[in-house]
Amino acid sequence: MSKATKYVSHQPDEHGNILWSAEENAIWKTLVDRQMQVLPGRACHEFMQGLEKLALPHERIPQLHDVNEVLQATTGWRVTQVPSLINFDRFFALLANKEFPVATFIRTRGDLDYLQEPDIFHEIFGHCPLLTNPAFAHFTHTYGKLGMQASKEDRAYLARLYWFTIEFGLLNTPEGLRIYGGGILSSPSETLHALHDPSCTREKMDAIEALRTPYRIDIMQPVYFVLAQFEELFTLAELDIMSLVAKAKRMGLHPAKFPPKQSLAS
Repeated sequence: MSKATKYVSHQPDEHGNILWSAEENAIWKTLVDRQMQVLPGRACHEFMQGLEKLALPHERIPQLHDVNEVLQATTGWRVTQVPSLINFDRFFALLANKEFPVATFIRTRGDLDYLQEPDIFHEIFGHCPLLTNPAFAHFTHTYGKLGMQASKEDRAYLARLYWFTIEFGLLNTPEGLRIYGGGILSSPSETLHALHDPSCTREKMDAIEALRTPYRIDIMQPVYFVLAQFEELFTLAELDIMSLVAKAKRMGLHPAKFPPKQSLAS
């Protein structure tokens, strides 16, 4: 979260509105249209239900106060405008206060398929629909409270749990495997990869295993963890997660299922 970025968040005016350009709104439309072509039958029901509740516009980037009206009425959450990058102290404090950080910039067309830092499309479209769901909202709130009290070393372990749930989680349903992680739900290529690519593994969610599994942010994921049902997020939130972190530290990390970054230069 502390790395440099070329993007700068827009500041809202005195009414809380952001003046987006025609090109920025057009990019939003392109991103939404692409996802809506691949998500039906792949995104979990809870996400699609939340998307319906939010009623996000397709032709323009939504204003944050419009999103907040729905979030506060459903789970008591809200989104909060932040700079392009924030530190972990600020990130955890916001989640602990039921505020989801949203950097108010949108990627350029040159970054349409992949962007390392989360933009407003990833945060609003990828995550906010599920913030209308009590289980997802409770887990995210619990995660924020834990992170506020955790050491720097422990936060690295917590980051893996966040990655394999909130960002890249999968879910078993009677209709088949579905997606609930925002990092997948905001990427058409990751959506198809996560569900259909035989090269990646899909493991039953086990908190200890997730805490011990390395990941990289700049590749298609080689491993995903699968919830048995969506309400399992409630169960995860009620575990003594910090004792599991301590156990994971004693056991050590699993070998990475991907090459180190430096080997990719060749």
